[in-house]
Amino acid sequence: MQRLEHMQHLDKHLVDELAQVARESVRDELREQARGQRRKAALYGASGAVALYAGAAVALAVGLALALVLPDWAAALITAVILGVLAYALRNAARPSPGRGAAGQAPVPGQQDAGRGRAGGVAPPVPSTPPATDAVPPRPNTPAPGAPGPDVPGPRA
Repeated sequence: MQRLEHMQHLDKHLVDELAQVARESVRDELREQARGQRRKAALYGASGAVALYAGAAVALAVGLALALVLPDWAAALITAVILGVLAYALRNAARPSPGRGAAGQAPVPGQQDAGRGRAGGVAPPVPSTPPATDAVPPRPNTPAPGAPGPDVPGPRA
C-alpha cells in the first residue's frame, strides 16, 4: 500500500512540475509578444505626433503664402476654413455610409452599429411602400377560399 501512495505522490509532483513549466513558458511567450506590441504602439504614437506637427507646418506655410497677397487676418481665416473643410471631409470618410458596414461591406441583418443605438440619431429603417390595408395575408396551412378544410365537410352533390 505504501508503494501506491508513493506513486501517487510522484504523479502529483510530476503534474505540478509540468504545470509550472507550462505557466512559465506561456508567461515568457506573452511577455515577448507584449514587448513587441508596446514597441509598435510607441512607434505609431510617435508617427502620429510627427504627422500632427507636419500638418501644422503645412497649415502655417499656406497661411504665410496667402499673407503675401492678402491681409494677415484674411490669410488666417482662409487657412482655418480650408482646415475645417478638410476635417469635415475626413470625418465623413471615416464614418460608414448609410447602408454600408464599417469596412465598406454590406451590413449584417439584425446587427446594430456598436455604440450607436437610437440615442445616436440613427433612424430605424422604413419600408419604401406602405403596407396594403385591405389585403390580409393568408395564414400558413390554411385552405384556399372555397376549398374544403380538413375538418369542414365539402359541398354534397
